Amino acid sequence: MKSPLALLCAFPAFLLAGCGSPPNSAQYVDPNGPRTIVSLNQIDIQDFSNAANAMVQSMLNSPQFNNALLQVPHTPAVMAVSRITNDTTQQFDTDMLTQNILVALNVSGKIVTTTTFGNNAQDKMAQDAGNMQAFMNGQPQPTRIPDFTLTGKILINTAQAGDVYQRSYIFQMALTSIATGNAVWLDQKIITKQGQKAAIGW
Repeated sequence: MKSPLALLCAFPAFLLAGCGSPPNSAQYVDPNGPRTIVSLNQIDIQDFSNAANAMVQSMLNSPQFNNALLQVPHTPAVMAVSRITNDTTQQFDTDMLTQNILVALNVSGKIVTTTTFGNNAQDKMAQDAGNMQAFMNGQPQPTRIPDFTLTGKILINTAQAGDVYQRSYIFQMALTSIATGNAVWLDQKIITKQGQKAAIGW
């Protein structure tokens, strides 16, 4: 029989062992880091981030885009987000892609995003307040015409070989000049994932 002293010494060790975090317990990870979950049947948070980063760098490095900026009589140029279409079989908010792009473009200092243009203005309160202010001042209703509009589409392509599945997500985007009606930037980013099941890390 063990002495009371021996049991007392063993008790803290038991507590420490029992209080440790289980190996599968939840934990915070960097959303842009290599430990995020890679899914086969959906677009993951890092997919939206990687696609947005690639699109922004492509746009900012495009000679045609930068030449179009020179034609705008003010700095920064104003951009409105037009239709971003989800043509995949999944349900998600396309703002997960566009918001990353808008933030990066605003930080660049080359483009600001209008949130008060069009019938589907993102900030209806600001739009209504501007219209009311113009009305009270006896001015015509302001027209907030942007210099550029951003459109896009997200598609999916699937393939299978035996028990291995492949999903390719195609992000297509275009920036159109309101002055000319021509696209001043076009690009697409393809993210392909392959495997049998979801995994942690990439």
